[in-house]
Amino acid sequence: MSSYDESDAFEGASLAARAMAARGTPYLEGLNPAQRAAVEALDGPVLMLAGAGTGKTKALTARIVHLLKTGRARPNEILAVTFTNKAAREMKNRVGNMLGQSIEGMPWLGTFHSICVKLLRRHAELVGLKSNFTILDTDDQIRLMKQLISAAGIDDKRWPARMLAGIIDNWKNRAWTPANLPAAEAGAYDGKGPQLYALYQARLKELNAVDFGDLLLHVVTIFQTHEDVLAQYQRWFRYILVDEYQDTNVAQYLWLRLLASAHKNICCVGDDDQSIYGWRGAEVGNILRFEKDFPGAHVVRLEQNYRSTPHILAAASGVIAGNSGRLGKELWTEAQDGEKVRLIGHWDGEEEARWIGEEIEAMQRGTRGMRPIGLDEMAILVRASHQMRAFEDRFMTIGLPYRVIGGPRFYERLEIRDAMAYFRVVTSPSDDLAFERIVNTPKRGLGDKAQQKIQMTARENGVPLVEGARILLEQGGLGGKGGAELGKLIDGLTRWGRLTGDADVSHVELAEMILDESGYTGMWQNDKTPEAPGRLENLKELVKALEQFENLQGFLEHVSLIMDNESSEAGEKVSIMTLHAAKGLEFPAVFLPGWEDGLFPSQRSMDESGTKGLEEERRLAYVGITRAEEVCTISFAGNRRVFGQWQSALPSRFIDELPEAHVEILTPPGLYGGGYGAAGMTGGGGQGGGIESRAAEANVYNSPGWKRLQARAGQRPVAQPSEARNTVIDMKAVSSHSVGERVFHQKFGYGAIIGIEGDKLEIDFEKAGTKKVVARFISAADDIPF
Repeated sequence: MSSYDESDAFEGASLAARAMAARGTPYLEGLNPAQRAAVEALDGPVLMLAGAGTGKTKALTARIVHLLKTGRARPNEILAVTFTNKAAREMKNRVGNMLGQSIEGMPWLGTFHSICVKLLRRHAELVGLKSNFTILDTDDQIRLMKQLISAAGIDDKRWPARMLAGIIDNWKNRAWTPANLPAAEAGAYDGKGPQLYALYQARLKELNAVDFGDLLLHVVTIFQTHEDVLAQYQRWFRYILVDEYQDTNVAQYLWLRLLASAHKNICCVGDDDQSIYGWRGAEVGNILRFEKDFPGAHVVRLEQNYRSTPHILAAASGVIAGNSGRLGKELWTEAQDGEKVRLIGHWDGEEEARWIGEEIEAMQRGTRGMRPIGLDEMAILVRASHQMRAFEDRFMTIGLPYRVIGGPRFYERLEIRDAMAYFRVVTSPSDDLAFERIVNTPKRGLGDKAQQKIQMTARENGVPLVEGARILLEQGGLGGKGGAELGKLIDGLTRWGRLTGDADVSHVELAEMILDESGYTGMWQNDKTPEAPGRLENLKELVKALEQFENLQGFLEHVSLIMDNESSEAGEKVSIMTLHAAKGLEFPAVFLPGWEDGLFPSQRSMDESGTKGLEEERRLAYVGITRAEEVCTISFAGNRRVFGQWQSALPSRFIDELPEAHVEILTPPGLYGGGYGAAGMTGGGGQGGGIESRAAEANVYNSPGWKRLQARAGQRPVAQPSEARNTVIDMKAVSSHSVGERVFHQKFGYGAIIGIEGDKLEIDFEKAGTKKVVARFISAADDIPF
């Protein structure tokens, strides 16, 4: 328990303060010793290092109530900062409930931006603004930047406005004004970034406007250049409390340090192990160096977890221990052991989605040796949004209700709707709604007037819009860039339409051709916003989905039917979301699919940020595991389709970091050979070594399990895929196989021969579809002794 003595603290205090201190403190009774110590340590800097599920919001709000109840501060003398409006509302409601009354007198409880708006309106003239300034939204920002880019004579296709917006926003997050921009940033935006930044800021002042980045940047500038203003707020804000401190960027960090530098009564609550927003400017170093920034700081570790079972906590702790840059803590719980973390490998991504769908239904029925778990109590957390497609398709097929949190469902995403609109026009040229969607996407210089001309021509001639556009061009009714670009689109639609019946061009190849030749893929490749890579991945996933259908029309019908049948009424639904969107949430049962190197940890993150990126990915794994209360299932696939081609996948390196004593392996024997973790999934053995040795052991073409099976069957080793690609087909060879024969391929699994051409076989595989392979890479199904 804390040694805090209220009578000592209030010796010499006012009569009112003593009277407040004498009142009861029921809000302290439900706190554990660590939480109470954090609440009662009121003087000086305090770091509340709060692990996942340790009740940090409860402790933070109890601290505010304690400040008020003991008379240490009036409501308007407390600055309490959160990251979201939802968190601010929750904190205000909790404080009100603890006090037994509403708290209207806490004007400085809110988000960074909402508080800075109040401050900036009071002192706008100090940065050249009027108090009634406007806050621009993203569309207004982009429009203004386009004007500046055009005036500077810059090619906006090579250097789009959104890219400049991202660069400037990053500079503002780091508290860099045009005047103090480092020399290292001079090369940004083809060397014109600093100049455009200065012009952009000057134009904002002319408009008496700010963007969101300015709200913090301007207030930091005011505090740094006007000591009297800073001193005023240092006196006013006697106590500062900050939630989710690990997510602060440089500008937020400077703002807090400036305000707390006088009295140092700052309490920051956070978890360095849950810092997962580096891609949007968060600096985990802010929380790691708290004790250096505030010498003598009192660090309180909240380690008692109220959410998860011991097995889940041990698994999470085993993974996060691989990070070197952390303050260190060990989560524990008084709960019973419960289920071990379940680990399973699958043949491919489709099998993974099928298995999870069946497992959800079984858990809902209570046939897995545990209590029945409702759909609302289950969540699937993916690393990348494109992974959702396989689960959405599967769930819609079997009628399993689901919701996507943090974004639209896969087929409702902007880029997917755009792509499917192209497909619709190609297969059905009279689809006017689809044509309206794609006629100026990407931009073709066809404004509202040009599109009105197309519609008028179509109505006058009684034809669809595509044909109306063709007639308008033939009549010379539309010239310039818009006319030329529209002509290219109409020619493309005509050519793609003819190819729908061409046996030499598959519908998958046609879909890729449409997206590439229309310029749609290029549009997202040139887009430099953080969302663009994810949109490109979703487009690749869409093309991959086409492989399951005979033609484009069949695919479009499938999507229309399943979307139409999707129930929107209330009821229990499985939640699907990204790991980033899951932070702060919890579910009794959590599925973590796609744990494969390159997918998770993300190859892009590792390539761009090296070890720093890998450590953030590991923190993301920790966040995912600790979302689970009772059951946590981690899965991966041995094969994934990438650009339409099957590729073997190496299980995530994070799997090797899971402690064996807390993991139950569900993978069927023989799928990955012997060993544990990435080295094999049948139990026993030690954890894998370096990435090279793990790759050799885990590769589905060269695993000990496959070698053992081949040895039993008296076969010579099956060739690697690279050997197969370089083999010359012998058209004169006489095959020993026959049509209809059931066979086995190391990569594609079981299938039946449907065609023979020399020593080349066409096989309908159960899981991989129809493939053509060389006969010597095939075994008779009966020779595989499972």
